[in-house]
Amino acid sequence: MNKSSAEPLLSVSGLSKHFPVARGVIFARRLGFVRAVDGISFSLARGETLALVGESGCGKSTTARLVLRLLPPTAGRIRFAGADITALSGEPLRALRRRMQIVFQDPFASLDPHMTVAEILEEPLTVHRIGDYASRQARVALLLGMVGLSRYHAQRYPHEFSGGQRQRIGIARALAPGPELIVCDEPVSALDVSIQAQVINLLGELKETLALSYLFIAHDLAVVKHVADRVAVMYLGRIVEIAPKDVLFSNPRHPYTRTLLAAIPRPDPHLEPTPPAQGELPSPLAPPPGCHFHPRCPFAIARCRTDDPPLATLAPDHLAACHRATELAPAALPGRKTGLAPNAARRLSLYAALSRPS
Repeated sequence: MNKSSAEPLLSVSGLSKHFPVARGVIFARRLGFVRAVDGISFSLARGETLALVGESGCGKSTTARLVLRLLPPTAGRIRFAGADITALSGEPLRALRRRMQIVFQDPFASLDPHMTVAEILEEPLTVHRIGDYASRQARVALLLGMVGLSRYHAQRYPHEFSGGQRQRIGIARALAPGPELIVCDEPVSALDVSIQAQVINLLGELKETLALSYLFIAHDLAVVKHVADRVAVMYLGRIVEIAPKDVLFSNPRHPYTRTLLAAIPRPDPHLEPTPPAQGELPSPLAPPPGCHFHPRCPFAIARCRTDDPPLATLAPDHLAACHRATELAPAALPGRKTGLAPNAARRLSLYAALSRPS
């Protein structure tokens, strides 16, 4: 394997984003910083889907916007296709955006209601100076076909479409400039389950056809189980566990990952439950000392309250930030092999069975 094929498409090292918090308007007094993303590192191979999961407010979407350079990082490095893009600006940054695109969570708010579908899909082609008018119109028709829509949809407005169709338009817009990486920011969470299945299958087909890489942000573990190659679990701005999906679902090694899986409804009430996380997510303005999860962790010991655990390697491609990760192994959830209840399993079957309409 040559160097270029072995090199990850995306590599993030020590990435942080701290938002200042101040009181007052004229004579503002800084109170501190919200540590939305706090020193995370991960990589994404070409053709891979890496899922970022965690509770609301853990920093998933902020991470996505940092990777896309929609937000400037406070610290850390971002490398894309071997090049450091951390400090890019101006025309080099504009050129980079053609290679990195995003599909937003809300298909209703992410499309301009005053533009036709043709105008929405042509806009990124115009911005990046791709082709002439005739070739752009031909590409618009091609994009519509790729996402399961028809040529006659081009002259309609977003309000004339269903939620699933609007998300297909959002996907087509992301594909328009020919990206290598697409960030999917909870792309199916606002859709019905049957429509989720169609959109997930569409994303899978496009990944194979166009050799795409996905950074997939989600909170629905059934979706993650179906689409991801690897899963990174975030808590309070940090990655606390990262592993191949089958390993993570069958043998989670961080207590927070266990609680996420245990939150799925259990098929048998007589099975011994995994202890739930206690309390609520702490404020990122004043995170707890030591392990950030220790105030909610049912397995916390004295060391957890003072020492911050590093993200350590437990097995090939499996890392966890927990002082008791090896002590608690094996960590397969009691009474089930995959961590998925029947409802989640049925949803996975639905995702696999349904195909997008022609």
